[in-house]
Amino acid sequence: MLSSKNKVFIRGLFAAGATAATVFATPASAALPIESWTAASGAKVMFMRAEALPMLDVRVDFPAGSRADPAGKEGLAGATGDMIGRGAEGLSENDIADGFADTGAQFSGGASSDSAGVQLRTLTSEPEFSKALALMKTVLQKPVFSADILARENARSVAALKESLTKPATLADRAFASALYPNHPYGTHVSETSLNAISLTDVQQFYKTRYLGNKAVVSMVGNITRAQAETLANELTAGLPKGELEGNPLGGADFPALQAAMKGQTIQIDHPAAQSHIVMGLPAMRRGAPDYFDLLVANHILGGGGFVSRLMDEIREKRGLAYSAYSYFMPAGDAGPFQAGVQTKKESTAEAVSIMRKTVLEFIEKGPTQAELNAAKQNLIGGFPLRIDSNSKLIGNISMMGLHDMPLNYLDTWTAEINKVTVQSAREAFAKHVNPDKLVTVVVGGKLE
Repeated sequence: MLSSKNKVFIRGLFAAGATAATVFATPASAALPIESWTAASGAKVMFMRAEALPMLDVRVDFPAGSRADPAGKEGLAGATGDMIGRGAEGLSENDIADGFADTGAQFSGGASSDSAGVQLRTLTSEPEFSKALALMKTVLQKPVFSADILARENARSVAALKESLTKPATLADRAFASALYPNHPYGTHVSETSLNAISLTDVQQFYKTRYLGNKAVVSMVGNITRAQAETLANELTAGLPKGELEGNPLGGADFPALQAAMKGQTIQIDHPAAQSHIVMGLPAMRRGAPDYFDLLVANHILGGGGFVSRLMDEIREKRGLAYSAYSYFMPAGDAGPFQAGVQTKKESTAEAVSIMRKTVLEFIEKGPTQAELNAAKQNLIGGFPLRIDSNSKLIGNISMMGLHDMPLNYLDTWTAEINKVTVQSAREAFAKHVNPDKLVTVVVGGKLE
């Protein structure tokens, strides 16, 4: 059982795609000075000074996501990320947890599909600041991987996987990914067999070959000076392994190539759940796509705008088929998915699928109206401050920008780019990326006939 101190040691933050507790540190303005440079180690550094609170968020990311998992050992990236912080030179798992807790710091680590890394939130007052950063440096640069802890964590992962595989949402997501990305890392899945195949040597080797100081991205948001940031970035990456990776480790394949490798289809999976889980989509957008803002506005109208979206209007408001309906684009290193979804009563399955598809196809053909476009742009621009109103959100943004080599003025120009979107550009972009012949529909639960 975790002690009260250990409970502060938050894990799995990256894997959950979540952020730590909100800390309002920067006013929501368009002026967001982001500095970037290369550390002596070769690491890319992203720094934003936020002086409102005596805190620092620092994150170190590597091209070490699950896309790098070897065949048959799916889950290795996640296992390695999870093991960072569970032992280091001269420190046990509890020593590390207590060390961060004693300084009031929060440390987390994990992996996503494209990247992996660690994140720390600490006070900038002394001695807490120096202690927390010194501990982070040791944990990151001198990890000790224990066979016993790996076995324990793998057993937990297997148990969690077995439970997850009983849920219709998991079955839908896995079938959807496999259909969208055949023979691609985004379409592979962790299994009990692959988890049990991961050895301590695998974890050690993955760390040595993927947690490379010269390939790292160090992101910092908080109340420190540029000089402090330079020192910190150097100290956090100087002792890491060095090496080279083949090609672009974050991918770069665009949607035409990925759509050519898959086929449009409907997949039906039986399940005893009371409701059907329905997802529809295809590979659609890579990170940094030139028409990102056109697609963002278009999707806001179709299914991203909540109660004012077309899918919600057609499925919930007009027909009462579901409580919610949605759609989104998920940009990634290689083209990530466009996905629409709904949960409905089993007996409403066929109607819900029909309405969802009809709504998407009409949007592809005709695009938005001027009134819809104006409302969407106003809503997105008005809501922009909420995207940058905390250190947690800011560091998530700048680490993404650093990993994918996006321009430093990305946040400064965000609202201006939204303003440039027209009815024609939104319609053309959506029709270009969402090929109706390639749409995959997955239904878990109810029948289509």
